[in-house]
Amino acid sequence: MDTMGRHVIAELWGCNVEKLNDMNFIERVFVDAALESGAEVREVAFHKFAPHGVSGVVIISESHLTIHSFPEHGYASIDVYTCGDRIDPNVASDYISRALRATTSEIIEVPRGMGPIKVEKSKSKAL
Repeated sequence: MDTMGRHVIAELWGCNVEKLNDMNFIERVFVDAALESGAEVREVAFHKFAPHGVSGVVIISESHLTIHSFPEHGYASIDVYTCGDRIDPNVASDYISRALRATTSEIIEVPRGMGPIKVEKSKSKAL
């Protein structure tokens, strides 16, 4: 494996407003997305904001899935981070995008843990 993990960051636009504001729906979608990708769910925590919006996390053995929803904008920001090479975070991300009925998405995948960055020691003396 070239990396320690893969981190998918997705901007989902044009989502169904009612779904974005339904904490129970979002929780089910995120658990199902984790399971669909083959991940092992460990813990689940979601919070409904007033007057609208949901934030939450599904902790998986392989790392996590998170969401912050903005129903007033039809927008959700999601992260799916998986360690190792057994789970493809794109499977979970795509599942969530379809479930929220996003019409537009911007998705990037960031490799994590590619190795330590070499830092040169400063030649100046500490104070």
